[in-house]
Amino acid sequence: MLAYDLNKPATACDGATVAILMHGRGSHRGDMQALRSELPPDWILLTPQAPHPGHLWGYGPGWAWYRYLSEDLVEEPGLLESLNALGAFVDQLPEIIRVQPGRVLLGGFSQGGTMSLAYALTRPGNVHAVLNFSGFLANVPSLEAAMHETIETPIFWGHGTRDPSVAHALADRGRKRLAAAGAPLVSRDYEIGHWIAPEEIADAVAFVEELGVEAA
Repeated sequence: MLAYDLNKPATACDGATVAILMHGRGSHRGDMQALRSELPPDWILLTPQAPHPGHLWGYGPGWAWYRYLSEDLVEEPGLLESLNALGAFVDQLPEIIRVQPGRVLLGGFSQGGTMSLAYALTRPGNVHAVLNFSGFLANVPSLEAAMHETIETPIFWGHGTRDPSVAHALADRGRKRLAAAGAPLVSRDYEIGHWIAPEEIADAVAFVEELGVEAA
């Protein structure tokens, strides 16, 4: 199973909202725990670690979800391996958090955001909403096939207009592909680079609360 960090309120009980947030390239499972204070206090925060050692692809001492090629292209075998590992992780969620989850939110930053989109498209109905912070929609055959199916998972896509790592043009491209496929998408842009702004988290939380989604 994927390594993870868990921040669970002492008052957590069945029906709690669970936010599974994934780190970016070359980082680790503790990185996204920095968002704990920005999230509602009754949410459970679970941050898994990518399965691929980053140094294999020149990403430093951290971890990676896939090998990046260029633009919105990635090596598909590594991505699929990570998606399978993430699928097994989500399946074990009740055992991990020790309560029955209510709303299950999947998201992440950069590579983690790309992963959340890929997971929702290839495993429809497994999570209640996606929170993509500065990721892109990977252009690989497995996702292209999913784009021809009905996309029902609500998606929040926040992106920096001055992002030097995942250019805003990639956000525009991915959003257009999702919109053309009929995905329920909310897009928000911020005058920032490659990071997550506090107002972005606030917008994502508001997005989730406005959905009013219940446990499956």
